[in-house]
Amino acid sequence: MIPLLERVRPDFIFERKSPVRRKPGPRPSVEPGYGRTGRSHAQQLERLLFESLNAGGFCDVILVIDDLDCHDAKERRELFASSIGKVEQAAGISFYVGLASPEIEAWIVADWDGTVASDPDFRGCHGQMRHWLSTQKAVPFRNPETFGVFDEEKDSCRDKLSDAIVEASLECGAKSRYSKGIHTARFLRQISPEVVSVKCPLFRELYIRLTMDD
Repeated sequence: MIPLLERVRPDFIFERKSPVRRKPGPRPSVEPGYGRTGRSHAQQLERLLFESLNAGGFCDVILVIDDLDCHDAKERRELFASSIGKVEQAAGISFYVGLASPEIEAWIVADWDGTVASDPDFRGCHGQMRHWLSTQKAVPFRNPETFGVFDEEKDSCRDKLSDAIVEASLECGAKSRYSKGIHTARFLRQISPEVVSVKCPLFRELYIRLTMDD
């Protein structure tokens, strides 16, 4: 994520405070796990902000980026605003909550030609993967942020977009199994913000905010 932010604003210094963490459960590879989302992320944010600012840390802007996971965007932004508001030391520091809907993989789907289609691991079968995702998982390539249906029992999307991409890579016999830790991280360095902005309104909001001078 940081390389993408630095490409958009090379004049800014970004410091990640919510670290990548390994989620519980067995994993088929040594790839790193990803951090928390939603309420758990908001609680973690509150604690990390308090600890960092109380220890003398400082920043000009607090930037939160979270997977929406088929939740309501307004409610999710209010959740993080509430957590930041509980940290007295953060008073007076501007903040922005950027949302990836349903996951950051939507940004990769939006710039498929610049990421998956041009990658050595998937170049030979990217067309098959795209067709399979469209027909078997109903992934809308023109507006990928609309993928998914909320599941109350899971408290997230019924089907995860990232899991669908992994499955597509296996179904189509790609040279490599799609990996969030390897491929998502790689593609975030490659995506074109301008291309993604056309297809992803929530990403466009984040991009516009990042490019503002104030």
